[in-house]
Amino acid sequence: MIPVFKTVVSNSREVDSPEDIQMVSDSASSLDGVIVIHSTVLGPAAGGCRFWTYDTAHDMVGDGVRLAQGMSFKNAIAGLPLGGGKAVIRRPASAFDRLALFRAFGQAIEKLGGRYITAEDVGTSVDDMIAIAESTRHVAGLPPRGDRPGGDPSPSTARSVLLSMETAVEYRLDRPLGECKVAIQGLGHVGTALARMLHAAGARLLLADVVPEKVNQLAVELNATAVPIDEILSADADVFAPCALGGVLSEASIRALRARVVCGAANNQLNTDDVGDRLAEMGILYAPDYVVNAGGIINVAAEQLGWSRDKAARLVEETGQRFAKVLEVAAKKKLAPHRAAGELARRIIAEATSEKVREQR
Repeated sequence: MIPVFKTVVSNSREVDSPEDIQMVSDSASSLDGVIVIHSTVLGPAAGGCRFWTYDTAHDMVGDGVRLAQGMSFKNAIAGLPLGGGKAVIRRPASAFDRLALFRAFGQAIEKLGGRYITAEDVGTSVDDMIAIAESTRHVAGLPPRGDRPGGDPSPSTARSVLLSMETAVEYRLDRPLGECKVAIQGLGHVGTALARMLHAAGARLLLADVVPEKVNQLAVELNATAVPIDEILSADADVFAPCALGGVLSEASIRALRARVVCGAANNQLNTDDVGDRLAEMGILYAPDYVVNAGGIINVAAEQLGWSRDKAARLVEETGQRFAKVLEVAAKKKLAPHRAAGELARRIIAEATSEKVREQR
């Protein structure tokens, strides 16, 4: 059975509004999801596929829209020839055939004709991407081929966060990362990779996750301290690294923050933009997530565009420099870093839009 599409929004010209929202369903495989194409001004919309539990379709779509906009901004600031998009699939409440579900999702992507490229995100894996690839070529995160990158992009994401964290602590704390204590919230693929990189750099670690066994095992490996999940945000640390789901930073939660730097891999860490302003007022440096966690999408771009591993690695290594540019703009214009990053991304997209309009005349 071919997945059914339902268009919710289309053809918007506003930078902050999605171009297209497609609900997709397939009763035979229990597929129920949404593909949000936020922008294709810079290139095909690229962003991972999230597989998660949502109470309502409204919650699912809302998450997809926020994540897709973040991908547009992430790709723009990273200098990639890609727009922004995101897919979100509701995890079925009852038993289902995972292979059939992701094959059906691949058919949904194929029907978009290359406007959207998917990859791994929370809840999905390389095996899921292989299943999607049975139905479409517009998928990344597949096993590496020759000199081209591929596979799980999590290590690249973790690397870009580490480099940005180095920039952040030097800027705010005036000392190297190896002399800092870092509290990591979430030990998925990226959080675990980041923890190991931080340990290698000499940082002291506080670890938390919803799965205590995972925390205890990694704490032993890295000589780290295990912290209850509901205490990690208020832990006595120099850096708080959110690496789980979004929305962790709210007006209420940040009152407990003791860290002076927030830099992590999770998407949409700010519950609202006003929370970022409040962090700046509190003297806490917030590193905009879509600036610092770009390593994964760089890996995806390299795989799709046929770039070499060396080129992809160079772009990942420049993440700290791109974040430093955001900090320069923020200081010059007296903006909170997330406001400066948003302004930069919107300008890049707006200029590209104007250029396309001129070319069409």
